Amino acid sequence: MSGMRERGFTYIGVLLLVAIMGAVLAGTAVVWRTMSQRDKERELLFVGHEFRRAIGLYYERSPGGMKQYPKKLEDLLLDRRQTGVARYLRKIYRDPMTGRQEWGLVKGAGGAIMGVYSLSSDAPVKTGNFDEADRDFEGGASYQDWKFVYAPVQAGPAPPAPSGSGAPPAFAPAR
Repeated sequence: MSGMRERGFTYIGVLLLVAIMGAVLAGTAVVWRTMSQRDKERELLFVGHEFRRAIGLYYERSPGGMKQYPKKLEDLLLDRRQTGVARYLRKIYRDPMTGRQEWGLVKGAGGAIMGVYSLSSDAPVKTGNFDEADRDFEGGASYQDWKFVYAPVQAGPAPPAPSGSGAPPAFAPAR
């Protein structure tokens, strides 16, 4: 009878070991998934900034006096409005969250593309601490809320002319 009792304890010990290993593996999977999602978020921020920069260059380098946004993303690969070769992106990046080259498009007047966003409806891990250009992303419910839009800087009123010596005011860096 003592042999049966020893086998019973061994069996319980093995079951306990399997349960502990399962819990450790489940915890590791959660940590790995979170780390993987954070990596994809960093890549999405990089790619989104590249699109925003490219759209801005396309807009600002419009020939003539009329500024224009691209009509399609492929216009960023080769700007046919220019006399020489002008490329603002080397390729249409894939969306790191969906793995596809399909993007949501932020359209302006006449259907022109002002920005892009991910088509993923997943909730982001990062919800705060964004750069100034990305402040609108804070508290976003999904990656679709992360819209990488180029908006030209509007010129404000000219600063008042300095009085006195006629010399320009000294440069003081913003703090």
